[in-house]
Amino acid sequence: MAITRLEIDLEALRHNYQYLRSKLTDGVRMMAVVKAYGYGSEAQAVAIELEKLGVDYFAVAYVSEGVALRDAGVQTPILVLHPQPDNFEEMVERCLEPSIYSARMMELFSAFAKAKNQTNYPIHLKFNTGLNRLGFWESDVSWILDRLHEKNSIKVKSIFSHLVASEDKAEEEFTLNQILSFTNISKELLEGLDYVPFLHQSNTSAIINYPRAQFDCVRSGIGLYGYGNSEEETARLKPVARLKSVISQIHKIAPGESVGYNRAFKASDYMTTATIPIGHADGISRIYGNGVGYMTVQGEKAPIIGNVCMDMTMIDITGIDCKEGDEVEIFGDITGADTLAQNAGTISYELLTAVGQRVKRVVLK
Repeated sequence: MAITRLEIDLEALRHNYQYLRSKLTDGVRMMAVVKAYGYGSEAQAVAIELEKLGVDYFAVAYVSEGVALRDAGVQTPILVLHPQPDNFEEMVERCLEPSIYSARMMELFSAFAKAKNQTNYPIHLKFNTGLNRLGFWESDVSWILDRLHEKNSIKVKSIFSHLVASEDKAEEEFTLNQILSFTNISKELLEGLDYVPFLHQSNTSAIINYPRAQFDCVRSGIGLYGYGNSEEETARLKPVARLKSVISQIHKIAPGESVGYNRAFKASDYMTTATIPIGHADGISRIYGNGVGYMTVQGEKAPIIGNVCMDMTMIDITGIDCKEGDEVEIFGDITGADTLAQNAGTISYELLTAVGQRVKRVVLK
C-alpha cells in the first residue's frame, strides 16, 4: 500500500448518502456535487458508487470534470455549474448540461446549440438570491421568458439558486428571505412556461435546517463526504476520506536544537521528533506548522513543529511509543478534517480539496 495515501471509504459514502436521503420528503430528488475531484477524494469512484445507489443527478464545476465522469462510464445527468464558452463543443458532445447564469451565456449557448442543430437542449437557470457570485436577477425573468419563447434550441431543465448561510442560525432571517425570493422567481417563471422544470436551492445544511426548502431536488456536497456543518450532524456522518502516512525517520533532539527551515522551532528540553513524508505540496499548508496542527500516532496527538516543508512535516512524538514505519493519520476517523481545519482558522472544504494529486488515492470497497 502507498506510504502516503488518501483512503476513500465507499462504505462511509453509502452511509452518508442514505442518511441524507432519509431527511428528504418523498419524491424529492438528490443531486450529488462531485466537483474538485469529489471534494478532494476520487470523483470517478464516488460517482460510480452513487450511481449504483440511485442518485438522480450530479453537479460539477467545470466541463472537464464532467468529461472525466463520462469517460469513467457515468450515465446519470450532469449539471455543469460554471461552464465557459470555449468548452461548449465538448459539453454538448458529452451530453453535459450547462448552468445559464447571465444574458451573455444565454445568448452564446442558445446560438451555439442552434448552430449544432440542437432542439430543446437541457439548460439550468441559475438565479442570484443573495450570494452575489453568479446568477440572473429576479428582474431578468421577463427577458428570459421572451428569449425562451423565441428559441427552440434550448429548454429549461431546472431553476436553481444557492443559499449563503444555511448552517448559521444567526442568519436565519437572511436565509428565509433567500428562500422566499427563489419561490417568487420560480413561480413567475413557471407561469410563463408551458412545461415544468424542477427546482433546487438547498445545500447540505439546508437539507437539515430548512426542510421546507427542499423543493423538487436538493444538492449535497460536503455532507456526502462526511461533514455536516455542525458537530451534531457531523457525528451522524462518516468521513469518506482518510489521509494517512508513515514515520520516515525519528530524531532525538537536545535543548537548544532547532527543527526545520528558518529554525522556526527550538527545543526547550530533550525531545523526540518524527519526519513524515507529506508537505505543503501535498496540501498540508504551512499554516498547520508550529503547533497549529497535529497528526495522530498510536492514538495520540503529535503536534506539528517547525515550518511545514514542501515534501515533509516534522511532529513531536515525545512520550509516544512508536517506531519508524508506523502509520500516522493526518485526518480521518480520529481527527476529522473539520477539526484540523478549524485549528488553522479555515474550513474542512479547503483542507479536503487541497490534498495534492501526487497523494495516491486508495479506494476501499
